[in-house]
Amino acid sequence: MKEDPLISYRRKPASIDAAALESFAETLCSKVAKGRAFHCRVTNDEELQSLNRQFRQKDYATDVLSFPSGMKDPIGDIAISMNRARAQAKEFGHTAEEELRILLLHGVLHLLGYDHETDEGEMARAEARWRKKLGLPLSLTERAEA
Repeated sequence: MKEDPLISYRRKPASIDAAALESFAETLCSKVAKGRAFHCRVTNDEELQSLNRQFRQKDYATDVLSFPSGMKDPIGDIAISMNRARAQAKEFGHTAEEELRILLLHGVLHLLGYDHETDEGEMARAEARWRKKLGLPLSLTERAEA
């Protein structure tokens, strides 16, 4: 029996290879999170804005939010805005699917306790290492520094 998927969609985009993205999430689960599960919901700007307002008191849509569980397994939940992923992919010259992968990696690192706002570059270094290992374009933290 197959385990529950790591990714669910508000509305699955036709342009995304959902099986390939699920496989990438499984790679993140096994390699980055060392076998610990997480769940990602790919949704829209409205839902991310609502979550951002509810949990961070910031009333705007963002690209990715992470919600650590505080448990060893599962490590938590990630929410990604497909609207932001498409816009950022266009801005940085790669596919929306690649942007989803970048956002997934970023979210998983947050679930593991990294915080680029307070860790003096530790998350940026970890994200850069994993991005290279996984063959991803520039990470979120690298783009923020540019």
